[in-house]
Amino acid sequence: MHYKWYKKKWATILLHSFFWMIFYLLPYFLRPNYGASGHPKPPSDFLYIHSIDFITWIAIFYINIYLLIPKLFYKRKYGQYASAVLLIFLVLLVLHRVSFYLFLDERPYHLDGFLLFSVFPSIFIIAVSMAFKMFTDQIKYEAKSKERETENLKTELSFLRSQISPHFMFNVLNNMVALARKGSDQLEPSLIKLSSLLRYMVYETNGLSVALEKEVEYLQSYIDLQQQRFGKNVQLHVCLTEIDDNYVIEPMMLVPFVENAYKHGVGMVENAQIDVVLKVHNGLLEFNVKNRFNEEGQMQDQTSGIGLHNVQRRLNLLYKNRHNLLIVKNENWFLVSLQINLH
Repeated sequence: MHYKWYKKKWATILLHSFFWMIFYLLPYFLRPNYGASGHPKPPSDFLYIHSIDFITWIAIFYINIYLLIPKLFYKRKYGQYASAVLLIFLVLLVLHRVSFYLFLDERPYHLDGFLLFSVFPSIFIIAVSMAFKMFTDQIKYEAKSKERETENLKTELSFLRSQISPHFMFNVLNNMVALARKGSDQLEPSLIKLSSLLRYMVYETNGLSVALEKEVEYLQSYIDLQQQRFGKNVQLHVCLTEIDDNYVIEPMMLVPFVENAYKHGVGMVENAQIDVVLKVHNGLLEFNVKNRFNEEGQMQDQTSGIGLHNVQRRLNLLYKNRHNLLIVKNENWFLVSLQINLH
């Protein structure tokens, strides 16, 4: 852990400042001698041109890192990237010529001076900035992969302990015993749903992602088994639109919200009602869960599901800039609205 000082903001600023200071002073250390006397010519007449070039090199470095590479090069728009670089060289030529006539008008202008003192350093700056960007991005990717791997281990442990409320499983089994005693025709489809639900939890959630269609099927089976328990005691409205594309999602991402609705939206709640709506349009998943709740009858059950807090942590890790989660309590209604960009 003591090696992570380089991740501090002050360390980054210090390292960048040191690099630019060395780069700015380097031409003075390497400056050739002029004149018959053999003494070095004072650099004051070239100071302004060198300072302008230096500022443009800094601009090129950070424009390449924060704009051109992520927006063009990483997206394989190599033609546009090359055009942008050529445009930079054209701007350099204009700046170099203008600054030359402003500060060194008495001297003849030579294009080879521009190539030697502006183009070649700029090419070096572009190469360094690209190497720096790829190196830092690789470090961030590896760090995020390790963090994601650690989080997956934690959530996998949570799934093994209590992917679904144990009370739910016991109640479903008791309900099936009652169906068996009655000889009900609902027993066989209930067993099939329970089997698919267990199969999904044991086999499908081992990977990093699952087909959204399977996640929705699991969600539907869960709701059907819950509704079989409560029947008319809970007014249920479910709308799960058909998935018409090969979208994938992190496993067990949606069911905790529905499980939370059943945990707090039934029992001591008068006129219990649960609404579940899921739709996907142009790669945007919209998932809404709404339930009535009784503030006085709320109970904390740490053994039920992985909890909304852990789901929020997973969303922030896995869909950091690609999701929007809104949780609202308003007049005995609990509303969850989740949007995920699946692209």
